[in-house]
Amino acid sequence: MKEENVKEYYAKVHSFESFGTLDGPGIRFILFLQGCSLKCKYCQNRDTWDINSGEFKSLDEIFSKIIRYKSYICPDGGVTVSGGEPLLQVEFLIQLFKKLKKEKIHTCIDTSGMFLINDKIKELIDLTDLFLLDIKHIDTEKCVDLVGVPNKRELDFARYLSDNGKHMWIRQVLVPGFTDDENDLLKLKEFLATLKTVDRIDILPYHDMGRYKWEKLGEKYELDGVRTATDEDVARAKMILNI
Repeated sequence: MKEENVKEYYAKVHSFESFGTLDGPGIRFILFLQGCSLKCKYCQNRDTWDINSGEFKSLDEIFSKIIRYKSYICPDGGVTVSGGEPLLQVEFLIQLFKKLKKEKIHTCIDTSGMFLINDKIKELIDLTDLFLLDIKHIDTEKCVDLVGVPNKRELDFARYLSDNGKHMWIRQVLVPGFTDDENDLLKLKEFLATLKTVDRIDILPYHDMGRYKWEKLGEKYELDGVRTATDEDVARAKMILNI
């Protein structure tokens, strides 16, 4: 007999990647969710912003797709959910991660952390093994200019993860003229030193390969004329951060 009153869960999905190697340890199945409330000028996936785009996929459909790759991603890899901003679809992720944990599959979320930490977010955090936390900018006014919102929530998010023993990889996009100021990098270094569970710090060099996505949508590319970051820029930032 068919079970009654069983809630079905759906996600708004942008795309999948079956064998990712950059977004967490080991080989990863990466689920890119649709929708983002930030307006990052350097965004390489401008097409992920609109929550009304993408495709609805059911929890069972997505879980079945992941399980087909379990022998490839386990035991050293796992599943990473990226976006867009995954935390916009927190209820779906709670249900997905519950199923993944039963299968002993490592769970990871790539997020800005720009959210109030409510009970649902806490529940999801408990189910997540690793966070790839994007620190947009350590200076709150510059953060508003760069991504549209202040940085308080993401810094509070980082502190919460640290206080609750949740492992994280810190990421910052190095944009010449925006995030490469020495004083800002020193402030970032000071902040990160207060966190207890940072396993890794990645400096991601800005590039403009996502420009065509802005142009395809008829949008002005916000960083027109800004040069891409070089290996020397990254090396300098790492020296300042002592990583």
